[in-house]
Amino acid sequence: MQKELPVILVTNDDGIAAPGIRALVEAVKDLGRVIVVAPDSPQSGMGHAITIGHPLRLYRADIFDGIEAWQCSGTPVDCVKLAKDKILHRKADICVSGINHGANNSINVIYSGTMSAAMEAAIEGIPSVGFSSLDYNYNADFTVAKEVARTVTQRMLSAQLLPHTLLNVNIPITTPEDFRGLKICRQAYAKWEEEFDHRLDPRGKDYYWMTGKFLNMDDGTDTDVHALKDGYASVVPVKFDLTDYKVKEWLEKEWE
Repeated sequence: MQKELPVILVTNDDGIAAPGIRALVEAVKDLGRVIVVAPDSPQSGMGHAITIGHPLRLYRADIFDGIEAWQCSGTPVDCVKLAKDKILHRKADICVSGINHGANNSINVIYSGTMSAAMEAAIEGIPSVGFSSLDYNYNADFTVAKEVARTVTQRMLSAQLLPHTLLNVNIPITTPEDFRGLKICRQAYAKWEEEFDHRLDPRGKDYYWMTGKFLNMDDGTDTDVHALKDGYASVVPVKFDLTDYKVKEWLEKEWE
């Protein structure tokens, strides 16, 4: 009896027409039965937002040759929820999200629609991974990122992973010759220091553009920021249990 192909759910937050998701599909399309469910427009920075105030639209998208694809009017998390409930004929074996145009290392994981889509799948018991390239250019060279995505996906499919496994993979801007491989890391302690540029519209009314800079406050050599700087792709295991167990233990001693 022929072995059933693994089902690979592909999604993103840059939208179904973004070059990054096409690169991801190309990287994994021969590793299983690929099904794409992605937003019909860019959804960057949406985090784990879901749509509750208006109905969702879901349409077939003839955009990837020989690949079943759907575009959704909602958020990245909506896409995964709809895929699970309305499109997949069985539980996916893996969910791959990306390849994002821009970094999702360190604190960016909190805001990332790319990672939230993968996290939603992990919540449903599907081993998942989010891929992000540090190159924000819409026409970025995804050669190294495709290599990384394929390698990580192959390893995940061949391993006996726990159902809620979730990986955050970031890829540096580098050439195949200079790429140094994968490095397992922890999330760096860093943050965005925002500023808001105050402007006036043509009618004299106030509006604001958010600007700012990324501050790395972590000198560790085992972080994603450090690995990316050294030319490695960072691989950070992520969990959605946000409990601070050290503080919990302290509270149990001091407050009870």
